[in-house]
Amino acid sequence: MTQKTFVSIGECMIEMAALEDGGFRLGFAGDTLNTAWYARACLPRDTWNVAYFTRLGEDIYSGKMLKFLRENGIDTRFITRDPDRRPGLYIIEISNGERSFTYWRDQSAAKRLADDRAGLSAALSAAAVVYFSGITMAILSAEARATLLNELAGARAAGSTIVFDPNLRPRLWASADEMRRVTMQAAAAADILLPSFDDESATFGDQDLSACAERYIAAGAKTVLVKNGGGPMLLADGANRHAIDAIEQVQPVDTTGAGDSFNGGFLAALCSGATPVEAVAAGHAISLQVIMHRGALVPLSELRT
Repeated sequence: MTQKTFVSIGECMIEMAALEDGGFRLGFAGDTLNTAWYARACLPRDTWNVAYFTRLGEDIYSGKMLKFLRENGIDTRFITRDPDRRPGLYIIEISNGERSFTYWRDQSAAKRLADDRAGLSAALSAAAVVYFSGITMAILSAEARATLLNELAGARAAGSTIVFDPNLRPRLWASADEMRRVTMQAAAAADILLPSFDDESATFGDQDLSACAERYIAAGAKTVLVKNGGGPMLLADGANRHAIDAIEQVQPVDTTGAGDSFNGGFLAALCSGATPVEAVAAGHAISLQVIMHRGALVPLSELRT
């Protein structure tokens, strides 16, 4: 049986998660890797391959990261290596279920992920679905952003479905104006948009979920799902608008990876033939499990899919 390929593009980092006893647990995570992880958990392996595209160093932790991804069914053949750089690192602290992050990523190899244009093109040409985020765009130089967007446009023209989560993080950008401008450029390259309303409202001044959805529909998206921090969401799919408010609430242990895991479950359901409304329920079911677990990645063997 021929497999289709889901390719996620971005930065995988070394994660140090603070434990209750004062120690730390080492892991690997990053918004686009998290989404690939949960897509892998939810997609049937006989019909879907899940690949990650990034750039790593040639150090011991880059090697450990590659081994970890391979052992968990993530295709690493498109990942390139940089002898002069290393993966970024971050520490998570948790207070009442909410997380805060401290980052070390200035020399991250992933900042050069679009430098090998031939490798990027090879990854995209193999993809039925391509996923990237605002963080993917933020860490790149202006030239590398243009390269990535041009390659995405080519993949879209060739029939790939392009998915973009704006994942707005002001601290990664030189200015709010640059963040808004590049976000809308990236949105124009995508078929499916997965914005989060609190970030969008703060950045673009959207007064409600509808304003956010319509702004991205006007940019050229076919489907926009406005997430809302576990609250009511809005799905704009073609000419249809669906308010989704039957959202189960729980007290989280750790919200790290909540939106990323939702994206993975949602996209996996769409890839498997679910309607967008059905896919929202599937994504929410995955994210509910993730927020009851410390760290971004729940072991695949522990997930109910």
